Amino acid sequence: ALKYNGGVPKAEVSAENLEALKNGIENLGVHIDNMRKYNVPVVVAINQFGTDTAEELEFIESYCKSKGADFALSNVFSKGGEGGTELAKKVVEACEKPSDFAPIYSDDLTIKEKVDKIAKTIYGASRVNYTKAAEKALKQIQALGGEKLPVCIAKTQYSLSDDPTLLGAPKNFEITVKNLTLSNGAGFVVVYTGDIMTMPGLPKVPSAEKIDVTEEGKINGLF
Repeated sequence: ALKYNGGVPKAEVSAENLEALKNGIENLGVHIDNMRKYNVPVVVAINQFGTDTAEELEFIESYCKSKGADFALSNVFSKGGEGGTELAKKVVEACEKPSDFAPIYSDDLTIKEKVDKIAKTIYGASRVNYTKAAEKALKQIQALGGEKLPVCIAKTQYSLSDDPTLLGAPKNFEITVKNLTLSNGAGFVVVYTGDIMTMPGLPKVPSAEKIDVTEEGKINGLF
């Protein structure tokens, strides 16, 4: 993901590319800085791939140390619980360190003020825009007494912005809120930004279509 944020196409991220890693690691830096805004210790978990080289991992570890964040490799996917032992220990150690957790906004703020706080403080946006549909939904939520609830922002996972092509650590971009819904039972307001698809969301060809069982009873097509 860091190399992808550094400009390497998904099909080529398996190859060693320290230059792309150096360009893309600023994305990780933003996440570390954001966690610090909550006044808690930070542990960076790197999901290790078989194609990751020692030089790439050493660079990430060095970067984390320069940012004052702890670091652990995670191999849970390939080794199960055993692959997460180092990470678990680091998390336990972090939990035992002094901290003063505080959310970045108060429930007393309006919904727009909460969204604005997240967009500007966490994402790095300069402005939040609302469509007519979003403004209408906001009024309905306010009428139903949802103004003081926390917000859950639905946004692309590929970028700090609502534009999946805006990689790295973008600055001074605008985010567009297209709609809002009240999840009263869960106790929050869902804010939909950009062209986001919420669960259940499947690609044009779901992975399940590639799964098959041979006559010998062997399953093919699993991850």
